[in-house]
Amino acid sequence: MADSKEFKAVPLEEELSQLERDLKFYPSTTADPQLLTVAQIEDFNRDGFLRGIRIFDDQEVIANREYFDQLLEQVIAAGGNSYSISTAHMKYGKVYDLLTHPRIVAHVKDLLGENVIAWGSHFFCKMPHDGKAVSWHQDASYWPLSPSKAVTVWLAIDDADPENANMRFIAGSHHYGHMTYRPSGSHEDNVLNQTIDNPEQYGAPVDDTLKAGEISIHSDLLLHGSEANQSDRRRCGLTLRYCAADVRAGMDWNAKGVIVAGSDPSGHWLNPPRPEND
Repeated sequence: MADSKEFKAVPLEEELSQLERDLKFYPSTTADPQLLTVAQIEDFNRDGFLRGIRIFDDQEVIANREYFDQLLEQVIAAGGNSYSISTAHMKYGKVYDLLTHPRIVAHVKDLLGENVIAWGSHFFCKMPHDGKAVSWHQDASYWPLSPSKAVTVWLAIDDADPENANMRFIAGSHHYGHMTYRPSGSHEDNVLNQTIDNPEQYGAPVDDTLKAGEISIHSDLLLHGSEANQSDRRRCGLTLRYCAADVRAGMDWNAKGVIVAGSDPSGHWLNPPRPEND
């Protein structure tokens, strides 16, 4: 059963190396966006990201944070940690609701086209002084998807700024294709396991500063990362992953894919239902 399978947040390199993947940037061709502007589409194609898009009001922000606080408490009590809530939409109904939220999906649809699949959901929660960084990397490098017509939405559960280690992007780096990386050393205390060195050779770093309830959207090929949180404040975000319906998934990841806009004419994505909890 699709809902009983446990998916790895970080697949093994040996598994990914066996897949043929088309990892190059496919620019958005949307000529008549509904929520984004034509200028924002051009910005995304040039820079690889959009940021500071307000989705939730103050009351919704409080409800999202309270829900995450409860979920995190449950996960830690069960032996997990603040980074281990992955493929969450297949386990928790309220995360499924965020992944399929009409206001979020409408922005993504303006970038990816009429037929959109939502397939991933992972909390990246940096506790105060937790010491863990996310080294410079490309999302597409970790995903058994092809072609790379995919984006990440980063929903701020807490405010994210340079003080508490917001994400940083290398503007324009998505145009370089799949980059050479090295395995991360244990001394790096990396949440993931890949590191791309000398990121500035690909462009200028940009802070993804967000208020709680805002989102950023970035290309799966955009080089990004974040420092360790040395502040007294938590920095939690929920990453929501989307792709065009013509993308193909290996390693059974099509079991995670929910049709959130249009249709999936090929029937490749299994479109799991909302979990019947919370």
